[in-house]
Amino acid sequence: MASVNKAIVVGNLGKDPEIRYTQNNTPVCTFSVATTDRWTDQQGNPQERTEWHRIVAWAKLAEICEKYLHKGKQVYIEGSMQTREWEDQNGNKRYTTEIKAREMQMLGTKADRDAQQGGGDPGPSQGDYQQPSYPEAPGPGPDDDDLPF
Repeated sequence: MASVNKAIVVGNLGKDPEIRYTQNNTPVCTFSVATTDRWTDQQGNPQERTEWHRIVAWAKLAEICEKYLHKGKQVYIEGSMQTREWEDQNGNKRYTTEIKAREMQMLGTKADRDAQQGGGDPGPSQGDYQQPSYPEAPGPGPDDDDLPF
């Protein structure tokens, strides 16, 4: 039987994307997207829970995300789940789970996107971009200063 590893997230950016470059000068962009579930409990009180999703984009998609996405903006991300392991500076094993983005679409109205972009470059056609296949991301996780790039 075949397996499927597909993640789709529609949410808002928690902060502006950060871009870095590998030793081979390949762009890697990371950012977080918040999704919020809302429901009413048995007593009729509104409840809310926010989940934060770490997103990693590579190559051209990384450059597009860094240029056009900004804190608070709504985005559609499609990709695959990936858990990485590394050793921190103290030799402790650390893990991170992230979504390796393959597709990104900016959401919201055209006016929102124009205001976000300052009325200049209109950005990717219809806000869409499909990431070509790219190798797995080796190396440390999001909270360490000892990144190899």
